[in-house]
Amino acid sequence: MQVLYSPSTIAALDDVNKPIAPLKPAKLNGTTAAENYDNVQVLGDVDKAEFARLMLSFKAWVAPKEGCGYCHNAPDYASDEKYPKRVARIMIAMTRRINSEWTQHVKGTGVTCYTCHRGQPVPPRVWYSVATPPQDGFMARRPEGRPPTPAAHSTALPADPLSDYLLGDKDIRVVGKTALQSGNTHSIAQAKSTYSMMMVMAESLGVNCTYCHNTQSFTSWELSPPTRVTAWYGIRMARDLNNAYMGQVAEMLPAERLGPAGDGPKVYCATCHIGTSKPLRGASMIQAYPELVAPSVHPTTVAATPEPESGANQPARGAAAQQHPESSPWPTASATEVVAAAGPGQAHQVVRSAKP
Repeated sequence: MQVLYSPSTIAALDDVNKPIAPLKPAKLNGTTAAENYDNVQVLGDVDKAEFARLMLSFKAWVAPKEGCGYCHNAPDYASDEKYPKRVARIMIAMTRRINSEWTQHVKGTGVTCYTCHRGQPVPPRVWYSVATPPQDGFMARRPEGRPPTPAAHSTALPADPLSDYLLGDKDIRVVGKTALQSGNTHSIAQAKSTYSMMMVMAESLGVNCTYCHNTQSFTSWELSPPTRVTAWYGIRMARDLNNAYMGQVAEMLPAERLGPAGDGPKVYCATCHIGTSKPLRGASMIQAYPELVAPSVHPTTVAATPEPESGANQPARGAAAQQHPESSPWPTASATEVVAAAGPGQAHQVVRSAKP
């Protein structure tokens, strides 16, 4: 039961995982951004001075080289002509949702744009789907239907566990709860997908299996450390974000920003963690930017996160296992801009790096 870390890996990621210093607090103006500016659809509730501070922070977090012109068509700052501005609006709403509705995972630390972007227009750790290569001969009879690929490190493990679990809601398990004769549909092929997904998560956080599991029984929630519950919510948070937000972003991106299969970037554990168990070494993101916690809700009903099953394969009930509400409040924004009714994605192979 030792949690292993690689000092050389941690050192190599030291620069990218340093938090950025927040700007000085703003002196409140007394009026909101919506009262002073046109076409403010997501942050209209914040004070005008706080809004200006956030805009300067966004520039440092996402486009320090490109500047304000990356999103805005100056001098008409209200214009939505540039697609990065339309994308940024959705990303801000997503950030507020994470900080308000996914506290089971992000706790009181929260996230900002910098958590994922690290000073780049495209976050360095996202994933895209790619078309499955044609199957013929003995490869067509493999249970997964996918040959070894570089995305799976040239192993026989499935190359794309992420579409199954971070777009779809496929069970993450290695054994069934009933005998095959009783209708159990969980197979060795699915165990391979689960193992591949676990390897992705371990690599994303820079840890080994015992960070979340007890080796006496990998399936037992009673023996598992609390980090396993946090990870359980993290998986469902990533699934929620990919279906509700990232799918909508893909529709706005130009062709050069799409993946090999024409899909947009999607998030997974490494998008925030980048090789560490706590993003940015655990630095609090929202302490200096409370405006990124949604103060109000939008009366939009969205699909609920599935209730965990009772039994040894799911988290224990109680405060640590509080469930995501069935009717999830959304940050202040129009439903047509924020909510993407994307269904579960098709299983493809995954490329675990950002597109340049």
